[in-house]
Amino acid sequence: MNDIIDRLRLIRTEGVGPLTYRRLMERFGIVSRALEALPELARAGGRTATTIPSGAEAEREITQLRKLKGRFIFVDMPDYPEFLALTPDAPPALAVLGDASLLHSRCVGVVGARNASANGMRMAEQLAADLAEQKLTVVSGLARGIDAAAHKGALATGKTIAAIAGGIDVIYPPENEKLQTEIAETGCLIAEAPLGTAPMARHFPKRNRVIAGLSLGLVVIEAASRSGSLLTARLANEAGREIFAVPGSPLDPRCKGSNDLIRQGAHLTETAADVLANLPDHPARQGLARDPLFLHAKSGLSEPSAPWETASDGDMAQGRRKIPGLIGLEPTAVDEIARRCQLSTSAVMAVLLELELAAQVEMLSGNRVVRIAAA
Repeated sequence: MNDIIDRLRLIRTEGVGPLTYRRLMERFGIVSRALEALPELARAGGRTATTIPSGAEAEREITQLRKLKGRFIFVDMPDYPEFLALTPDAPPALAVLGDASLLHSRCVGVVGARNASANGMRMAEQLAADLAEQKLTVVSGLARGIDAAAHKGALATGKTIAAIAGGIDVIYPPENEKLQTEIAETGCLIAEAPLGTAPMARHFPKRNRVIAGLSLGLVVIEAASRSGSLLTARLANEAGREIFAVPGSPLDPRCKGSNDLIRQGAHLTETAADVLANLPDHPARQGLARDPLFLHAKSGLSEPSAPWETASDGDMAQGRRKIPGLIGLEPTAVDEIARRCQLSTSAVMAVLLELELAAQVEMLSGNRVVRIAAA
């Protein structure tokens, strides 16, 4: 139990996101060592004080989730969904309500417009029902429009997973209260955010990458040119998942993005048969699917990984002087930073970890980093 509490304390510490959690565990191996090192690492990055949640706070959140009949699953433990763990920024912890075994089933994501047309919602509901009838689990984001229709269709014939942007105990949107309750009872409800978190705009892209990561393939129905659904499709494509799109009227701006996906190579989808004919058993695109976060972990790594041991004190001091000035408000590749400052990758990564914990920079997927703009 102490290990679980410490994991949640580390994950809930400001500045510790999915990539930072991974790097801390790679460096220190045991979560208690990472917690002990946090204040000094943050000070080295320029932060005067680091607030780490207490054991009592973490235990309170665990107890509250248990009262809801839910539990936490952690990325470096065997019960974490395998395909989500393949993504480089997999959530370190997920709150789960309902049937957690669905997270290990063959999943298809269905996403689309919130302001969907009647035909779009009808298509989503029928497609999801047909997919669920074939023993596929339908994953969506419990939003208005296409998401809600997909969940309803899947519940009629099989199972569905809802990945939500806020806390797992928060109903959003209000009109989906009954649907959210039904999914928690007969399907599976998951959330990355702490309990009680009201969904905000910045939470939805994180929710989208969970939908993409769980799914072997993603179906897009009615997506505008600049929409969260297209972001989900991009994330799914980067993770090596198959992309499907339902064609729509060229006169409807809600269909421009999904039609563009077809032009770019997404599978034109009119029925569940189009999905079934092109859905792999495993993320299959060569070079895109990633190794699981911790391949051999059972309850965390037991020893620090070797690269962290090679950064000398001199390299670290030089890196602390040079690296902050090389990071701007546009994402920069870590390899480019290492090349420009002429330091070892291990020294660069160690300094970047300090800057992350000091809330100076943010690590992004694709081994990129960006400076956090001052408030």
